[in-house]
Parts: sequence; structure tokens; C-alpha cells
Amino acid sequence: MLMQSVHICGAIILCFTHHCLSSENQTVSNNVTKSESNDLKLVFHLDGNVTKSLDKANPAEDHTQAQRNTSEDGEQMNKETHGVKPGEFMINLKFSLNVLLCLNWVRTYKVQVSNDTLVWQPCMNGSEEAVFIGNEDLETPVLALFPKPSVAQYIRINPQTWFSNGTICLRAEVLGCPMPDPDSLQFSETESGSTDDLDFRHHNYNEMRKLMKSVNDECPNITRIYTIGRSYTGLKLYVMEVSDNPGKHELGEPEFRYVAGMHGNEVLGRELLLNLMQYICREYNRGNQRVIQLVKNTRIHLLPSMNPDGYETAYEKGSELSGWALGRYSFEGIDMNHNFPDLNNIMWDAQELATDKRRVSNHYIPMPEYYTSTDALVAPETRAVISWMQDIPFVLSANLHGGELVVTYPFDCTRDWIPRQDTPTADNDFFRWLATVYASANLVMANPDRRICHSEDFQQHNNIINGADWHTVPGSMNDFSYLHTNCFEITVELSCDKFPHSSELPVEWENNKESLLLYMEQVHRGIKGVIRDKDTRAGIANAIIKVDGLDHDIRSALDGDYWRLLNPGEYKITVWAEGYFPRIRHCTVGSEPHATICDFTLTKTSQDRLKQILASGRKIPRDDQVRIRAMRMRKLRISTKILNRRREQQQRLNKVKRK
Repeated sequence: MLMQSVHICGAIILCFTHHCLSSENQTVSNNVTKSESNDLKLVFHLDGNVTKSLDKANPAEDHTQAQRNTSEDGEQMNKETHGVKPGEFMINLKFSLNVLLCLNWVRTYKVQVSNDTLVWQPCMNGSEEAVFIGNEDLETPVLALFPKPSVAQYIRINPQTWFSNGTICLRAEVLGCPMPDPDSLQFSETESGSTDDLDFRHHNYNEMRKLMKSVNDECPNITRIYTIGRSYTGLKLYVMEVSDNPGKHELGEPEFRYVAGMHGNEVLGRELLLNLMQYICREYNRGNQRVIQLVKNTRIHLLPSMNPDGYETAYEKGSELSGWALGRYSFEGIDMNHNFPDLNNIMWDAQELATDKRRVSNHYIPMPEYYTSTDALVAPETRAVISWMQDIPFVLSANLHGGELVVTYPFDCTRDWIPRQDTPTADNDFFRWLATVYASANLVMANPDRRICHSEDFQQHNNIINGADWHTVPGSMNDFSYLHTNCFEITVELSCDKFPHSSELPVEWENNKESLLLYMEQVHRGIKGVIRDKDTRAGIANAIIKVDGLDHDIRSALDGDYWRLLNPGEYKITVWAEGYFPRIRHCTVGSEPHATICDFTLTKTSQDRLKQILASGRKIPRDDQVRIRAMRMRKLRISTKILNRRREQQQRLNKVKRK
């Protein structure tokens, strides 16, 4: 929802004072406090007050995702503001704290105004775009008057030239004024950016609950709301389930999840999941066959806010004042993406010590004992998500972040604690496929002309990268999901801006809608089936499914059903379970968007089968009697050979003693 416009009478004051050079004082300039992250976002009000929040930025970057401008003197930096109420106007300036230590200032600049952040109108001087004069020294403020008043909600200040070493430093006050008849000044508004009638705004905790309840009321036959735990302050972690049979695991139907808001100030994922549940509900009711098939064949779980405490902190400041770190961590100060058990190094250490690496577990690695203790520094939100992951046989997942435009895949942690190094899993090819699916369907990532967010250009990697090759993250949710459960998971960095303005949400929904849907459909790739007991036809839980050539196994769920994500090809599959003979099959995976059915029937070993028959009181079948008799004869022959060897050894010893 766009806020009311503000009338800009025509004055901008630029100044750079010696107070800005103080890096040791607790206060810098006019009520600007020093940032712990060495980065500042400044917001200027009409009364001249200046407030600050943490925000990592760079003079060469535009975190608002607005169009980057270029002049004869090089790169410009777009500065954006947002009016909060009539008679007040804010200007939002982002720059690195490094500039506070340099003697730099802006010499000339241009101004643009907008009412929706999509269309920007330059401030004109006659038929030409106005160029305003900035500072010439450190002390003297410069007043620039607009040729005529403007009505706008947003304003950009685009530096054109600055001090010779190329660093931008800018301090500004934007002066607004009341107009005699505001309604007489008209301005144009563009479309929202989406044709979907969804609730495009930021939702705090209570508003999120209301929206989820409204979706459940609108589609009670395919949705269910449940909680998986509470945050440190007691806020519930709500999940929206979408299924044609909500509340029940259906045999052979894969389970999918999206998780957002692990870092509370990375808010776009939260809003996208709220939009997604609205979209699925309404399109299902409208008869959209793609959505109907997705709901019919998939059990979907959407967790929009894993860190509600952090979100509430960021939400209080809003998109203008929230920064790069405020609200990122849990209430206890824990980074949840480093808070899961580090199973990578447990597995790698075991492999190095083992004489036979085939005996080292490559899946379902248990959590270390220290992690499960009550004294461990583990956020209650993390424990809740782990229990959730253990209770439901998830097959595929993605966790949604912000601050970049890239999709990362496991492993996230490097071996030997190297800062960054490509560290692939056994399923590296399929993980790269998953990452490519999301990135290629994302309208911004797929745009070859888009600007980079920060210093690294991920377009050279097709907007995907191995997580550890970007930066090592021990204890990530991706790695834990892969090594402790059957679930494959990737991370999606959705936007350069961690807290985009609400006016950008419709466009961001369109940017990600196809990616969100297409990625969910990937849960139906590979093979799936049910592993049953030959005699009882009951499903066998915890059967191990091994793919020849891939050193990562999975296990069957409680009812014996399983899902193994695989790229197209022919695979040799071996399945075994405790008390059963192993079974081998060859299964072919096609390129069609559905899994190949590959069922298995296992036969109990003779001893286990005999125990089962005797326990039931049934008569032993003739074929089992023959099998048992043969097994006894085999054991008798083996024991006879052992006894004969021992007798021969004893006889030799006796001869030696007599000599």
C-alpha cells in the first residue's frame, strides 16, 4: 500500500562537516550513531533530525534495485526516500562508514521523484535535466532550490561528480511545504506490477496470523494451519499445509517445504510465501489445472517465519530504517543458519579414520551428544525445525534469504576450514539442476543485463554457486537436511535489498512466482515406490535405498514408501532392511515431470522368518522347512570343519611337547 504523497517545495541542503570525520565519538554528525557493522543508512526528516540503523552498503551499489545511472564522471549512486505522512518527507541515504574517514564530498548531483519507485521523473530546468551544485569545502552547506514544487512519495539524489579520489560522501536535508490545494496537483501511478490480486504489503506477526487464517477460511478443504514450536519470546512458528488431504501423509505422495525468515530482517521470503499460499488457494478454486495437480500430488508445507522475534525487531524500523543486521539474529543473538549440528566434519573425520570407507554412514548421521543437551547454545526455533524435519519425511526443500541474487546448493561447509572452496555432495549434479531450475525461471536472475548486487558477479556462474565456494557456513540447514534426513535443500537469495519497500512486493512476486511453482514440481523427479514385506505385504520402514555410483543413501518412511531424487538415466538400485535379504533392481528415470515407480518386495532371512512364524503359532511351510534344514546342515559342516582344525592343531602341539 502506497502512503500519501508529500509536496516538495523545492529545497535540498547538502553539507559535509568536520563532525562526520569522527570515528571514535559515540555520535557522529547530527544524531547519527556509530554502526557496529561499520555501515550506515541515514534517514532525513523535514525537521532536520537524523536517525540511523545498521545497513551494509557500498557507494557503488544501489540497494533499492532502481536503475543504475551513469554520467560522464562515472558511476552514480541512487538515493531514495519515502514520505511517511503529509507534511513530512524522508530521504534515505546509504553509504559505507569508510567515507566518514575521508575528506570527500559531492560536487554536483541530479534529483528524481516518483510515486511508485517504478517510474522516475527527473527534476527539469526548462527543457534540460537540472544539475544542482553541491559542496566545495567541508564546512559550508549549499541550498539548492527546485524550479517548481513537485508532488511525490519518493526522491532520489544521484551524485554526478565528487571529490577527485572517487569516494561519495553525502549529507542532505529535504525540505517539504504545504500546498493550498493538494488535490489540484495530480500525479500518475503505474500498475502494481502484478495481475494477481494478493495482499502485497509487509505483515507483522499478528497480521501474518490473520492472513493465514483468511486463506484457511477460503480454502478449508486443501489447507491446514499448525505450529511446530515457539520462538524464544513465545511467538508461535506457524506452518501452512496445502494438500488435497490436509493433516495426513498419503502413501507415495512426496512432502515438500519452503522455509523463510531464518534471518528476521530478510523479509521478502516471508511475503512471497504468504503470497504463495493465497495464490494456490485462489487458483485451485478457479480450476487452474497446474495448481490442482500440484496440490493433488504433493503435500506442501510453508513456514513463512522461522525467526519471528527477529522479524518483529526489523519490522518496527520498517524498510527505510531496518539495516543489514538489525533483526537478523534470534532474540538470544543466535544466527540460525550456523546453529544446526555440524554433521559434515563428523562424517569427514570418520571417513579419514576408517579403513573401509564403505562402512562409514553417508546418511542419517546422528546428532552429536553435546548438541542434544539442555546446556547447548541452540535456539528454540532451531530445535523446533529439527523436530519438524524428523517427524515428516520431507523430500525437497528450499530456504529463502535476502541480500543477494543467487541460488546456492550444498555443501555449505568446506573441509579443513578453508574460507571458500567448492565442496560438492555425492548428488552434486542434481543439486546443480535444482539451483538452475529456480535461477533460470527467476525474472531478475535470468536477465543478462541486470546489475550485480554487491562485489561478486554471480552471472558468470549462471546465478548458482556451491555454498562453500561462496563462503563456508558450518552448521547450515542445507547440510543438516542432507546428512540427517532424506531431504535435499537449497538456499535462494531473493533480492539485493533485504527489506524492500512494500511497493516493490508485486514486482518481486512476479519475479519469483514461476520459480516457486517450478521448483516445487521438481519433487516429482527421480524414482519412488513402496518397499513391502513379501509375506505380509506391509510396508517396511527404515529400509536403505542405495544407488550404485552415488555415495549417499536414503531410507524408507514409516509406511515403507520412499522417494529418491535423480536426474534422467538408468540406475542400479539396491534395497535392504534389517532381517531381510537385499534386493536389486534396475530403474530408468525419464525426462518427464513425474517420478518412475520402482517398488521392492523383500524376503525375510530364514532366522527372522522362523521367529515370525513361531510367534504367530502357524505351521512352518514346507519350503521353509527345507530352507531351515539346509541352513542347519550348512552350520553343521562349518562347525565340523572348525572342530577338525582345532584337533589337528592340538595334535601338532602334543607331538612337539613329546619331542
